[in-house]
Amino acid sequence: MNILFITADQWRGECLSILGHPHVRTPNLDALARDGMLFTNHFAQAAPCAPSRSSLHTGMYLQNHRCVTNGAPLDDRFSNWAREMAAAGYRPSLFGYTDSAIDPRGLDADDPRLLHYSEPLPGIAEYTPMRDEVPVEWVEYLLRKGYPAADRPWTYYGRKREGLDWSEGGGQVLPLAIEAEDHETHYMVDRCIGWIGAQNKPWVTHLSLLRPHPPFAAPAPYNERHDPADMPLPLRREDPAAEAGPHPLLDYYLNHSKHRAPDNIRQTQQDMVNYFGLIEEVDDNLGRLFQSLKDGGHWNSTLIVFTTDHGEQMGDHWLMSKLGYFDQSYRIPLIIRDPDPAADASRGTRVDAFTESVDLMPTLLDWLGLEAPSQCDGFSLLPALRTGKLPSGWREEAHWEFDFRNVRDDELEKHLGLTLHQCGLAVIRDRRYKYVHFSALPPLFFDLEQDPGEFENQAQNPAYRERVLEYAQKMLSWKMNHADRGLTETMLGAGGAVTRRSPLRRLTC
Repeated sequence: MNILFITADQWRGECLSILGHPHVRTPNLDALARDGMLFTNHFAQAAPCAPSRSSLHTGMYLQNHRCVTNGAPLDDRFSNWAREMAAAGYRPSLFGYTDSAIDPRGLDADDPRLLHYSEPLPGIAEYTPMRDEVPVEWVEYLLRKGYPAADRPWTYYGRKREGLDWSEGGGQVLPLAIEAEDHETHYMVDRCIGWIGAQNKPWVTHLSLLRPHPPFAAPAPYNERHDPADMPLPLRREDPAAEAGPHPLLDYYLNHSKHRAPDNIRQTQQDMVNYFGLIEEVDDNLGRLFQSLKDGGHWNSTLIVFTTDHGEQMGDHWLMSKLGYFDQSYRIPLIIRDPDPAADASRGTRVDAFTESVDLMPTLLDWLGLEAPSQCDGFSLLPALRTGKLPSGWREEAHWEFDFRNVRDDELEKHLGLTLHQCGLAVIRDRRYKYVHFSALPPLFFDLEQDPGEFENQAQNPAYRERVLEYAQKMLSWKMNHADRGLTETMLGAGGAVTRRSPLRRLTC
């Protein structure tokens, strides 16, 4: 029994051709979905990368793991899927990164691990080392191939061939200076294929691909897969000033930060072409990986999970990157192929119920017959894989959190009149309504049936007053039910310590 756990980075949930996307073509992931299960309402628990991946790897909501932003340490007292599998005798490997910052307590002040958040997830036995957020061995590979050295290796991701780019008035979107067969995506998939081929006992590996994360620069031929003039216009109001009206946090991002989308529509069109091209490059390389599993006899003994950490605004609501409370930053793809014959009857099924990144650690462990630790806020998806539907009592909404603090800079706090610990929001979103609660700012409430674009805040509308109260109460109940369990399942007394595990929700198959 093997596990191939794949994550991409910054991939929006609708960007699969099997979902009818008008531009993106993902034939290999489409085929995986037809041979497995596609989850169409899957949501990340946080943004940006490190908080989201902490939820993905620990099965915990941000309110519990408290890795609140990139560079924030993940408390070492928490387990994760790699630690649990290592304890069961596996040696998990990693090709790519997990955006993990080590718990600094007990380390010397000059420990080099304090200078970055590129440590592998604790429990990973073999990994590709990172430096300055770039794979060390890939950079060495590029130098051996004759590519020029870079003062900052990250620039390899964005350095294009010489010429006039589309955004500047040129006739085409320029390609990345690195050839596709030398790009990090191709390199990491090659490394993963080679490692799997060398295994002679059950294995677990995590392939973590950077793309389609910016900089938005695709290698040839992926830079010319789409006509920039045919790219759709972003979903947004007529100008940033009108967009900024509903909330002070949105006003800050649009008028006082780097996250505002460019006014130059050609730049947005160019970014979309590169974004879609990078997605298709990932799909092509995953096709090579899947074929290698089939050729090597691993296909029918390997659980394959494909997802991503979060989405991307891509100009919607005049925003770029992953942030805030809009669906574009949190709705993400999830495809799982269970090779067990027990899953044959459900192959090709689409699950429209709300699933979350915190469900993946329990699912991976359940597939191996391992119990998820009490810390996990999510639930195993294995029953759905085997029966085609989720258990009775499954959640009826998605939840996520966004912490917008910056420990190194208090500009946002001063602008909004907040303290460091008031820089947070939490979202509860079902099929009809979406409620956004802020620690110390006004709430937001959207009627998604009447306003699917999330433009009209109804929080102060008397017609929605009872609904807003209802969803505020739902938010409170969710937070109370998922508060850190710690030692709450243990009691001391006569006869010694007694522990009784209890589920967070009663589910029945």
